[in-house]
Amino acid sequence: MAVIAASAASAFQTHFSHSAKLAGIATHSSAVTTLNAFHLKEGETSNMFEGPLPLVRERDACGVGFIANTNSGDEFGTHKVLSQGLHALDCMEHRGACGGDGISGDGAGIMTQIPWKLFSDYRSDNCPQPGVGMVFMPQDESRRDEVKEVIEKVCAANELEFLGWREVPVDPDTLGPQAREASPAMWQMFVKAPGLLEDDEATRDGFERTLYLVRRRIAVELKAAGLLKKEDGSEEVYFASFSSQTIVYKGMVQGCVLPQFYKDLQNEDFTTKFVIYHRRFSTNTSPKWPLAQPMRVVGHNGEINTLLGNVNWVKAREKSKALPPAGLLDLVDKDETDNIVMMCNTQDVPNLLEPLVDLNRSDSANLDAVFELMTKSRHRAPCALMSLVPTAYENEPALNDNPEIVDFYKFHGGLLEAWDGPALLVYSDGKSIGASLDRNGLRPARYSITKDGTVYMMSETGVVDLDEADIVSKGRLGPGQMINVDLATGEFKDNIAIKSEIASRHPYGEWIAKNRKDVTKMEFSDDRIYDDSTTTFAQGTFGWGLEDIGMQIQDMAGSAKETTYSMGDDAPIAVLSERPHTPYNYFKQRFAQVTNPPIDPLREGVVMSVAMTLGKKESIYKVSEKGARLIHLESPVLNSVEMERIASFAKEENGGFKQGTIPTRYDLEDGPEGMQAAIDAICDKATEYVRNGVEVLILSDMAADQGELNASTYIPPLVAVGAVHHRLIKEGLRMDTGIVVETGSAWSTHHFACLVGYGANAVHPYLALETVKQWHGGARTQSMMKAGKLTDATLDKAQQNYRTAVENGLLKILSKMGISLLSSYQGAQIFEAMGLGEEVIDTSFKGTTSRIGGVNLSDIASETVMMRPETASEKTKLINYGYYKPIPKQGEYHINSSDLAKLLHDAIGLDKRVSAATDRDEKENDGVKPPNAANYEIFKKSLESAPLANIRDLLDFESDRESVAIEEVEPIAEIMKRFCTGAMSLGALSREAHETLAIAVNRVGGKSNSGEGGEDVVRGTDLSDVDEKGRSPTFPHLAGLKNGDSANSYIHQVASGRFGVTPQFLVTGKQLEIKMAQGAKPGEGGQLPGPKVSEYIASLRASKQGVTLISPPPHHDIYSIEDLAQLVHDLHAVNEKAGVSVKLVSSIGIGTVACGVAKAQADVIQISGGDGGTGASPLSSIKHAGMPWEMGLSEAHSALLNNGLRDRVTLRVDGGIRTGRDVAIAAMMGAEEFGFGTIAMIAEGCVMARVCHLNTCPVGVTSQKEELRKKFPGTPEHVVNFFTFAAEEIRELMAHLGYTKFEDLIGRADLLKENTEQLERIAKTKGVSLSGFFSSIPDSKADRAFLRATPAEGGGIKGDVVHANGFSSALDREICNHEDVKAAIEKNEGDTAVSFNIRNTDRSTCAMLAGDIARKYGNTGLEGNLNINMFGSAGQSFGSFSLPGMKIRLTGEANDYVGKGMHGGEIVVLPEADAGFVAADSSIVGNACLYGATGGDFHANGRAGERFCVRNSGAYAVCEGTGDHCCEYMTGGVVVALGTVGRNVGAGMTGGIGYFYDNNGGFEERVNGEIVKHQRVTTVAGETQLKNMIERHFEKTGSEKAESILDNWDEEKGKFWQVYPPSEASSAVVAETIVGDAVKVSAIAPSEELCYLPIGAGMTPDQTTRCAD
Repeated sequence: MAVIAASAASAFQTHFSHSAKLAGIATHSSAVTTLNAFHLKEGETSNMFEGPLPLVRERDACGVGFIANTNSGDEFGTHKVLSQGLHALDCMEHRGACGGDGISGDGAGIMTQIPWKLFSDYRSDNCPQPGVGMVFMPQDESRRDEVKEVIEKVCAANELEFLGWREVPVDPDTLGPQAREASPAMWQMFVKAPGLLEDDEATRDGFERTLYLVRRRIAVELKAAGLLKKEDGSEEVYFASFSSQTIVYKGMVQGCVLPQFYKDLQNEDFTTKFVIYHRRFSTNTSPKWPLAQPMRVVGHNGEINTLLGNVNWVKAREKSKALPPAGLLDLVDKDETDNIVMMCNTQDVPNLLEPLVDLNRSDSANLDAVFELMTKSRHRAPCALMSLVPTAYENEPALNDNPEIVDFYKFHGGLLEAWDGPALLVYSDGKSIGASLDRNGLRPARYSITKDGTVYMMSETGVVDLDEADIVSKGRLGPGQMINVDLATGEFKDNIAIKSEIASRHPYGEWIAKNRKDVTKMEFSDDRIYDDSTTTFAQGTFGWGLEDIGMQIQDMAGSAKETTYSMGDDAPIAVLSERPHTPYNYFKQRFAQVTNPPIDPLREGVVMSVAMTLGKKESIYKVSEKGARLIHLESPVLNSVEMERIASFAKEENGGFKQGTIPTRYDLEDGPEGMQAAIDAICDKATEYVRNGVEVLILSDMAADQGELNASTYIPPLVAVGAVHHRLIKEGLRMDTGIVVETGSAWSTHHFACLVGYGANAVHPYLALETVKQWHGGARTQSMMKAGKLTDATLDKAQQNYRTAVENGLLKILSKMGISLLSSYQGAQIFEAMGLGEEVIDTSFKGTTSRIGGVNLSDIASETVMMRPETASEKTKLINYGYYKPIPKQGEYHINSSDLAKLLHDAIGLDKRVSAATDRDEKENDGVKPPNAANYEIFKKSLESAPLANIRDLLDFESDRESVAIEEVEPIAEIMKRFCTGAMSLGALSREAHETLAIAVNRVGGKSNSGEGGEDVVRGTDLSDVDEKGRSPTFPHLAGLKNGDSANSYIHQVASGRFGVTPQFLVTGKQLEIKMAQGAKPGEGGQLPGPKVSEYIASLRASKQGVTLISPPPHHDIYSIEDLAQLVHDLHAVNEKAGVSVKLVSSIGIGTVACGVAKAQADVIQISGGDGGTGASPLSSIKHAGMPWEMGLSEAHSALLNNGLRDRVTLRVDGGIRTGRDVAIAAMMGAEEFGFGTIAMIAEGCVMARVCHLNTCPVGVTSQKEELRKKFPGTPEHVVNFFTFAAEEIRELMAHLGYTKFEDLIGRADLLKENTEQLERIAKTKGVSLSGFFSSIPDSKADRAFLRATPAEGGGIKGDVVHANGFSSALDREICNHEDVKAAIEKNEGDTAVSFNIRNTDRSTCAMLAGDIARKYGNTGLEGNLNINMFGSAGQSFGSFSLPGMKIRLTGEANDYVGKGMHGGEIVVLPEADAGFVAADSSIVGNACLYGATGGDFHANGRAGERFCVRNSGAYAVCEGTGDHCCEYMTGGVVVALGTVGRNVGAGMTGGIGYFYDNNGGFEERVNGEIVKHQRVTTVAGETQLKNMIERHFEKTGSEKAESILDNWDEEKGKFWQVYPPSEASSAVVAETIVGDAVKVSAIAPSEELCYLPIGAGMTPDQTTRCAD
């Protein structure tokens, strides 16, 4: 393979071969046009990229920071501050990216104090500090003059004396072609404050408010004059800033180009006391100058996951205000401007002020707009940010001494839903400057303070060159923390100081105690609403089936958990199903991937909450006691007792919360058309109620008795609540009430998520609770409890269990979108509709994307009535719809049935009865029968004639040429090279199944995939010991082998659990896949039940036998686009010859995500459908998350092509692909490679028993039980037979279509058409139309250049080219090419020492060296020692994948991910000897250090960040304090922390030991006690281990903290806590009973005896030095 290096201009800079513009997006080439196929029907528009701009067009992430020095220079500051800021910006270039031309930056900018010296010509004695506007203007001079005239007119009308225009000196020659083409003309304007504001000079608040309001007024006047922007969006007039205190310079440039473009920035007269700098990484490639940052107040690194809800709620607030339009006319008077910003009534009167928020702006721009408005009201900037982005204050030990801060958050949490998502926010309102981190801490943020009082805050340490002797303090922002610098006094305030100051301004605690009403969880009632027969009838009318009780209710009420299931979703999507579905089933949950991370509800629930409120919400802009008057709900899932408590608050003396109930039932006789009238009626009633003061609105479908159930039907609650919610927003009433849905149609977690997501504040699931009572009282349940098959529980406990399961399920659904608070999820509509028509969307789900149309309200009414039990048997016994488990001959259709498996087995010659457990050895050819083409035809026809299930079933082929003879078509062997297997792990599959698949795919030249469980090193060598019977001593459990076979998977997967990821595993893969998401459960980690973790599986995964393994969601080192880029960089470093693939799951917006992944240097992007298989997953995830691959693939291909990125990557697709027809359709939608998952398992013997999660697979495909594995019937030949048939089917299709080369089909969607016959098969599809979506695919018939690599990379076959790291790996290459290093590796003995300087732009340093060693010697074969000494600030992933024999010493500091994947050797990080700060109190390494480490010793003479030693399975690590989540998911190794730690220690820890120094007595409340226990160090072995590790730490680092502890050991040892999981309870270091005679004190080389000491002994200095040498 050719390895092509990236340009030195940027670590992730890319070069693209084509660029043009289409609809505001850079396109692949000028030949790209709309397809001729899929003609748009009358009234339709192309809708693939419809939706909010931040979702479907533009996402970003970045590096950000600030420098503030109020002491140096005069009142206007110094030029040095600006210079340092620009240098820092340049040093974060790798956190940004470039546009489609490879030169134009995605965006860079700075915010500073206004440089008054530079603007001396516009200042005077009577106007020393005018208002300054930085305006992006049209390039056309005549249009620009018209714009200026409007601006001056508005200023004059508002008493702003115009002082003049200044053309900003710029150098356009420094811009890239795209940036130059879109570049505005840069002008500054100066205005004098109105005379009315002469007394305003001290605070300038009045002047700032006037400038703010005039700016928004100017936008309205420009729009009215047709001058705001052109119809195509170009020539936009945009105010980057308009203030008398701050100014913003920004543009679509790289960081280093910013001062070259803006000549002002080179001028020594440009002085300032502060600078905020920002470098952007956008997923798009089209330059948009206004989207560069900083914004007007904020520099934002992150993504707002709740944006749609936040924007809707802001609009609802604005609608609810009643300020008369006349009140908005005076934008000058101090009191009047104060009144205007308090009331914020701008959406209602857009003719006066520009709307505050708009979904056509980025999430950062919308956040900035609300933040700015709050700062213009009576909020100080830190106060506004605390309200918008709150910390996780509940049960936070750090706030124990500050109840006023907790009260602040409680108060504001009731008023304002959090803008939730990963975010590092740097802000300034001109009075102060600061930074704040989101509640999860999912962005890096480090700071240093020097002797002269300068504060440096940065995404990465080392971006400014500082002398460590001048630094007095180093720190980092933890989750939810804030720092602030007062720009007048220079005072630095840490998190507690600034928040306590803000929180003490009002008596929030008193207000809450006096006004708030709390509804805590109360005991459930035992009383029944209905008798059993009425209950069953009611269940039937609401769509319940037998499975819902037998699977979901039993698991939820019996064990407080969601049902776990397997094999993915192979049932038809709801709109294609012949069975009736509730509206919930037409919605798919959205999830986070790449641009923002999912979070972890299982292990990091401390930052999450399901609490909600009811009542009227007051203004967020004006704080008053009335804001505390709310009903606070501990849970959104209410029981009847809690409903009664809420009702009691209606009494005047108990709060006076007026309430009203609206029935949502209507007469059955009204027929399907009656639903619209019923919806209108409840919306009218709701409006009337709320206008009359109702603050708790209850929508109820409860029928009084059987008679009412017989005579009436109901509006589905999801339709009802959505309709009422949106009507109340429209009427300006939504903020005045809370909505409770009382329904019989909510039982699954997905149902509750939908109801809350579309506006419900709480749900009373009366029928679900009634069902729990019915189930609990049933004879079968009681007998199972008595037999011990179910945990014995009271009726109250069963109902509690059910509520707990719903709450946990809600948290999981929130978390997969990266949202922490249910209050932020409410109304956020984080779903995509699949099969709902425009009428339904407009009525109840405004703003939700539904891209293929579908059912109308009448259809929903009919479908609702279809669920009603009609026959006598149906009225007494529920129907089994078979939505989850197939019901033979009845129930819902499932594609992957046992019948289908039998048909395929007959075709490929497999007999499931033939195995090692029977007579395979005696049979000819191991019982493999000859393949039967006629039987394959039967298999194929069975799928073609089956009920509709997938989008592709509605498509047909339409060729543009004559057929050809099949002999002319390229051979089977060429087509099969494009085949891959799905990523199925060893562990989910048995050894037999996993290895058989790998061998088969390797035989046909395809790509096998390891999945996330690692692989045995024995599989790395081709077989050469196979006998004539096809048996090999290397793999004695396999049959049908041949010499030359390889069981080594082509693709080695790196998932969030990092199971089996060692240096050798990485260098033996020919492609490395990053698992961002899994089709069956996107947004969640993998899951392997304990019974499947055999001794062998545990050894591969470095875990404990029999202990369930749950991978974390992908957020520890993949929490943004730049962090994914970093992991891609790591993998390209350790194995330069392997391409890197990134696995995504189909969802709206995947196109823009795919663009970001391509710009992050990935070689392959895999698009998985939401129906993919799985070994174990929550049932609701299988059914309700992820879209069909047909949509995701088409969107990704189109976006990549439109953005000029398609030739950068290969597109792979998987998810339910079964036949050659599927492959051909996928190719036409843009795929180049094709993954077979479930069908490949069937081809080796799977019979679709769907018990993968139970370890009871009857044919040993997915079981680890020895006796079942022997029943495995498959051989490689069976799988090869299947692939051969599929390839031959493709050849036949190609011949029919007239194509001889497969690649000529790729991207040719014009060869597809809608199949009208299929569309007419069922009534529900009459409203379905595919043309709106698929017409958006660009026509690539004439321009096929995207099939080849870029011209810059030689233009060859993409698969032969691997993107390579650029300058960011230059130091790594220098190390590898150092003559002494090369000689040491070659000799493999002795000691070698080399030294290098390092800086933050040197990333993944030593990973290349580790790769070179692993290729030559494997994981443990290096005998000598390589001593590598570094000096400076190391970039991300320093020391990744280091091996035994590598001793890496860094004098300085490091950023995130130090020691990622470390397997052995030693990493030591210590400060410079003359450092001016206390090392033990200062941050020296970043977040997620030692993530996925499997061995080695680590010593940091300072504090580590968040997530220290996550998924550590073997490293021995010492640091001097950590942030939150230390030892999370740890399965082995030892961690010693010599300082304070954050909360949630040991969450999910199943192996290993932790020792924590607790000098102040606060440790115990920081431990997550769900799994681990903690005790003092009580054993001799434990003390020996701890003391020796601290001694080694002192010897390696000279740590003063370690020395102090050792000097007073007898006293200090009692201050340590030992944390351990159950698997370690009997180990020598934990238990009094000593097991064995040695204790491990080092992991530098796990195989060496010197890593162990006799218990009670100490290491000699010589041993310490020589350990494992």
